[in-house]
Amino acid sequence: MNPVRRLEQSALVVSMFIGSIGLWAGAPAFWLWLAGRSSKVSSSSGTSILMVLIGVPVTMVFIGKGLAKLDHRYSDRFGIPETGNRSVARWLHSMRGGGDAEQPSMLDKVVVVSVGLALIAVGIFYIFFSHGSAAKGS
Repeated sequence: MNPVRRLEQSALVVSMFIGSIGLWAGAPAFWLWLAGRSSKVSSSSGTSILMVLIGVPVTMVFIGKGLAKLDHRYSDRFGIPETGNRSVARWLHSMRGGGDAEQPSMLDKVVVVSVGLALIAVGIFYIFFSHGSAAKGS
């Protein structure tokens, strides 16, 4: 494979990985941080809560749309071209058969890997670095 083409492929996969982490970790962390900063300025906690409740889902929608565009570009350049009849939510289909089996897209694979790594990181943090009330014993 052409080195430039391989670099483009790697850049798309890395971008999808960073975007998927931003989707489920970055957006909530950013809005929680921003709400914490705004609560220090004003005494109203309702505004901070409202910022998080509106900001997180809106940001996640924008990141998701960006990830979908990256996935479509990856599929067009390196994978099986998308057909117009692909279902949006494959998890809604029955597992008993009926219909053609679709291959997972690169975005599906990237999100599964990033969530798996996150679960491992949370487990390691909880086991080795957490000094919460459960470790102290009431």
